[in-house]
Order: sequence, then structure tokens, then C-alpha cells
Amino acid sequence: MLLFTLKRLLSLGLSLIAASVAIFFVVEIIPGDPARLMLGINATQDAVDALRTQMGLDQGLLARYWLWASGLLRGDFGISYTYRVPVAEMVQGRVWVSLPLALYALLLSTAIAFPIGILAAAKRGSWADWLVMGGTQLGVAIPNFWFAMIMVSILAIKFRLFSAGGFPGWEAPLAALKALTLPAVVLALPQASILARVMRSSLLDTLSEDFMRTARAKGRTARGAMVHHALRNAMIPVLTIIGLQFSFLLAGAIIIEKIFFLPGLGSMIFTAITQRDLIVVESVVMLLVFAVILVTFLVDITYALVDPRLRRRA
Repeated sequence: MLLFTLKRLLSLGLSLIAASVAIFFVVEIIPGDPARLMLGINATQDAVDALRTQMGLDQGLLARYWLWASGLLRGDFGISYTYRVPVAEMVQGRVWVSLPLALYALLLSTAIAFPIGILAAAKRGSWADWLVMGGTQLGVAIPNFWFAMIMVSILAIKFRLFSAGGFPGWEAPLAALKALTLPAVVLALPQASILARVMRSSLLDTLSEDFMRTARAKGRTARGAMVHHALRNAMIPVLTIIGLQFSFLLAGAIIIEKIFFLPGLGSMIFTAITQRDLIVVESVVMLLVFAVILVTFLVDITYALVDPRLRRRA
């Protein structure tokens, strides 16, 4: 297990280095001068040059990459070009919206997907299976931004059960949780549809294995064989999807955050792109990439805990 973990840690480190290089140089080659954008089209070239020097934009790409990457290692994300405040402070205020939203949506997605996926596999070919598969197909097909607007129109505007947008802050925990409920549901339902289909497919593959027939021949009931044998062996692809979904929910909720006026990382990146605030874009995207790679690492470790064969193979 130690060797397995060390190999995954090495892979994590190399992935972070490659990601930092790609993020920095891709963002830097985007057309547009942040200094010119901040000062306006009527600014003199001398004023633009002075601002570029002040922001460190007059240095070479390699020097700027080294300053940025070494700062990340120290926990220094740099200073925002637009607001002239540390990026870490901006992230700290917004991560406590995006992270709880992602966890909330993932919890709802898992709570919905596991029961209906197991039901569809246990009742293969029945009306319950057809109902689950039809519902999940619809959930996958509906765009979440359209679903978000429908939910706002019905539950927020017509019935007034939830607010249409905004976030009151965690000083009032119940109000904050209520404000995140509607966007979490919007994010969770499409992901639950995907996860339920994967759960059903993985369980069906496991149920056809020889050890399942052996378990039934030894006297296990269908439910007992499902719970004690099939579920654990079917969890590898399911854990993969859960890890990918958390990464998507954390990094890919920009549109939902804009629809519900949530001050999260997604809306922060969107605003920074429009303002050409490169240091904010680079640092926040790198933070999200780190979260994605870390989740992948934790999923790999969970694989080894669930399936001892992976530890022996390592």
C-alpha cells in the first residue's frame, strides 16, 4: 500500500508541474494587454509602460512563470491586476461558496443515484428498470442551465419556496443552506442520472460473474448476494465517476453560479477573464486543477482500499 501511494504521489506532482506550465503559457498568449485595458484606449504609451512595469508584465515569460510558480509553492497566489489585493484573499472569500455547493450537489447526486441504480439492476427488464433508464436518459439530455431557469420560474418565482439568487453568507447557516439548495439540485440531477446508469451497468456486469452464482448456490439470498458481494465489486467504475463529478461540480459550475448570482470561484474566473486579470485566472484555474488532481489521487487510493488486487499488482 505504501508503494502504491508513493507512485500515485509522484504522478500527482508531475501532473501539477505539467498543468502549471500549460495554464500559464496558454493564458499568457491570449491576445490583449491588461495594462491597456485597465487604462483605456486614450492612455498614453508611457502610462501603459509604467503600469506594465508596476505589474511585472515587462519581464520575460520564463521569469514571470518562475515567480508565479514559486509563489504558489509558498501559498502566494499573487496580486490581482484589477483590484490590487492578494488573490488568496479573493479566493478565500469565494471558495466557501463553491466548495459547499459542490459537496452539497455531490451528496444529493449520490443519494439519488445509488438507490435507483441498484433498483434498476435488481429489476432488470421490469417496468422499474425501464422507468429508471428513461428518467436518467432525460436527465442526461436536459441542459442544466435550462433546467435551472425552469426551477427558478416554478419554485422561486411562482411558489416562492426558494430565493431566485444571491447568497446571504454563512453567518446565517440555514439561510445559506437554503440559498444553495436550488443550484445544488440543478447540478445534482444530471450527475445523478449519469451515476445511476453507471451503477446499473457495473452491477449487471458483476451479477453475471461466477462468484455471484457461487454465493447464491451457498444459500445467499438475492438481496444478501447483492449487498455483500456485488456492490463492493461494482464500486470501482462508480468511484471513478464520483471523483470526476466532484471535479466537474467544483470547477464547472460557472453558468449555474451566474444564473443564481452566487459569489463563487466560477463567477470570479468569468469576471477575471473579461477584465484580463491574468494572475487571477492563472491562480484560480491552477487551484481548481490541483483540486481535480487531488480528488483523482484520493480516488486511486480508495480503489486500493476497495480492491486488494490493485495493491498486490502495484
